[in-house]
Amino acid sequence: MSLTSYRHDGCLFDVDDSGGGGDGQNGGNVETVILLHGFPQSRTSWRELTPQLVDRGYRVIAPDQRGYSPGARPRRRRDYTLDKLAGDVIALADAADVERFHVVGHDWGGAVAWALGANHSDRVASVTSLSTPHPQAMISSLVSSDQLLRSWYMLFFQLPVIPELMVTNPILSGRFKSTLSSSGLPAAQVEENVEMLARGSASGGFNWYRALPLSWPQSVGSVKSPTLYIYGDADFALGPKAAELTRRYVDATYRFVSLLGAGHWLPETDADKVAPLLLEHLADHPI
Repeated sequence: MSLTSYRHDGCLFDVDDSGGGGDGQNGGNVETVILLHGFPQSRTSWRELTPQLVDRGYRVIAPDQRGYSPGARPRRRRDYTLDKLAGDVIALADAADVERFHVVGHDWGGAVAWALGANHSDRVASVTSLSTPHPQAMISSLVSSDQLLRSWYMLFFQLPVIPELMVTNPILSGRFKSTLSSSGLPAAQVEENVEMLARGSASGGFNWYRALPLSWPQSVGSVKSPTLYIYGDADFALGPKAAELTRRYVDATYRFVSLLGAGHWLPETDADKVAPLLLEHLADHPI
């Protein structure tokens, strides 16, 4: 049966489970792809990519991650460390009765995908990260490029309460929407995502950033699963230096693709370019 939700660590997660007949265990040669969204997004960010995977016979599971599902919004920042977030995905695979799976992550979901590939390679058949470099490459780039300037908002999001005002205060929320729009996120997704934050997921989303000091990137070692990293060379948030350094942290088959003129929001804006690359990667590394 297909999942609509699952429980883990006292949380209830909402899930979209499409294609493959929901057979689990990759039954009948059905392989499972787990899609992990970023900030400030939800599982709906994969609506353009999911049908293309399903049409090729994959079972596709996309959760609203910790902090985003209404039943999965713990208040403490220590509940949002990378080990917790990766543990949610392993629990999802268990609930779906899937032993091995492919993982695809965008933005913060990409960070979770890197952690899974490093620490759970026995379960992860392949890793695909959209936009997001390996966490250690990200740290290295802070002192060797303009990445620290690009990442100013990560420091701002460490503050208590104030970031939430960007969503709840009418004037500030307007500016937040304008910032998202100028970064390339389509207008419909801007409205949808900010409304989602206003309905209660804002603190959970910001807590991913607030937990950064507790999720020291060195806890994410070298990735041991075959890896595809797709980067938009016009990404406003993540610079080319971290993308360049990421190769150092993959001890497996690795492919890096830089999409000319593409920005940060690859699932929403460039699914037509991402899909063939991803499908080729999945086919090259079957379960």
